Amino acid sequence: MDLFDLSGRAALVTGGNGGIGLAMAAALGRAGANIVLAARDADKGEAALAALRRDGIDARFVAFDAGDSQSCRDAVHAGAAAFGRLDILVCNAGMSIRKLPEDLAEAEWRQVMAVNLDGPFFCAQAAFPAMKARGRGKIITIASVYASLGAPKVAAYAASKGGVAQLTRSLAAAWAPHGIQVNAIVPGWIDTDLTARARVDVAGLADAVVARTPAGRWGVPGDLAGAAVFLASPASDFVTGTMLEVDGGYLSRG
Repeated sequence: MDLFDLSGRAALVTGGNGGIGLAMAAALGRAGANIVLAARDADKGEAALAALRRDGIDARFVAFDAGDSQSCRDAVHAGAAAFGRLDILVCNAGMSIRKLPEDLAEAEWRQVMAVNLDGPFFCAQAAFPAMKARGRGKIITIASVYASLGAPKVAAYAASKGGVAQLTRSLAAAWAPHGIQVNAIVPGWIDTDLTARARVDVAGLADAVVARTPAGRWGVPGDLAGAAVFLASPASDFVTGTMLEVDGGYLSRG
């Protein structure tokens, strides 16, 4: 048996229409999985589907708002219906509002928490019955180096990602008896549309990241592909509750 073969399995990737979400979806598809992308931007979703299909990947799109609990449930159910099963859930959708904590409005704080922390919980909760019935499942959350670090303008983001890390461990402990593994990928600084805005907001950020990262560069979305396939595959059947850092060594430096 190929430990990394996902043939015949179905994966739902939230926020999968671009950036690291699309890179992970493509990797899972190339390993054999059928893919459902869940995101808000349908036009961007259609472009992502076209890219996946050019690689011979069977993929569908469902509308999704990560900050709305019912939308989370609906997307998971629609994703499971698309291929008649749901084996893999990747909770990737996320956002950040870069402000000093004293300047964050209550609505902004709650928006970041709803998308980054509530969304993964409600998606995982909705996926649980089908995975439990099958006796196996893989849930991958996306944490951040800011689950372990702080910075002046990431109070809401860091708090939400710290919550994701603890949610991941708690779900792993609860659902391991049902054959479900729950793990988090911890990206470092990855070159995406989201971090492009940070480079504009924070003078010198690009050079500072390279200086701290032992690998000597920013990451690219494809750097997360191998981690996603590993955590979605039989190769990780005895791995649960872990934080898999894909950061070029960023957290290894104090």
